[in-house]
Amino acid sequence: QPPSSPPPSLCTDIHYENDLDKVIIPHGLIMDRTERLARDIIQDMGGHHIVALCVLKGGYKFFADLLDYIKALNQNSDKSVPLTVDFIRVKSYCNDKSTNNVKVIGGDELSNLAGKDIVETGRTMQTLLSLLNECNPKMVKVASLLVKRTPRSSGYRPDYIGFEVPDAFLVGYALDYNEYFRDLSHICILNEQAREKYRV
Repeated sequence: QPPSSPPPSLCTDIHYENDLDKVIIPHGLIMDRTERLARDIIQDMGGHHIVALCVLKGGYKFFADLLDYIKALNQNSDKSVPLTVDFIRVKSYCNDKSTNNVKVIGGDELSNLAGKDIVETGRTMQTLLSLLNECNPKMVKVASLLVKRTPRSSGYRPDYIGFEVPDAFLVGYALDYNEYFRDLSHICILNEQAREKYRV
């Protein structure tokens, strides 16, 4: 559980200060936890070739920072992990509601993942995992910065978890509300007024 944090007005861009309830995970804490996850992945994957698959758009910051740490660990260790990168876009939200309809958009053909080890980042996993498994990868591991504590959960747990968070609508660190707030450095709870202000 992240420690109590300062009010959003002290930590965020001025154009968002009236849109946020609070900062729940400050940027420094995100970076510390991401480095730890990178160490765990390197240790667990041994010398396996990893295809790191980023789920766009909400996963791009975590993905980039995680890969930076893996790259640094590779350069400063006798245990190096071969790594290639691919991207996929998944859309499952309209405004603040999950549509229960996962759309896979763009990205390369998933068939080129056959026989590879995959470390996955993102949130809409079960549908995506079934698509990935159709490609017969040797192994699939999921790294997710956030897991929500919610009664609506399917019970699925990623292999690597950064933080467990409350069941609130979160923005920042590439997480958006109708494309806004991705540029925040911290992870914050969006307030009700902002949901109306930015609704499509």
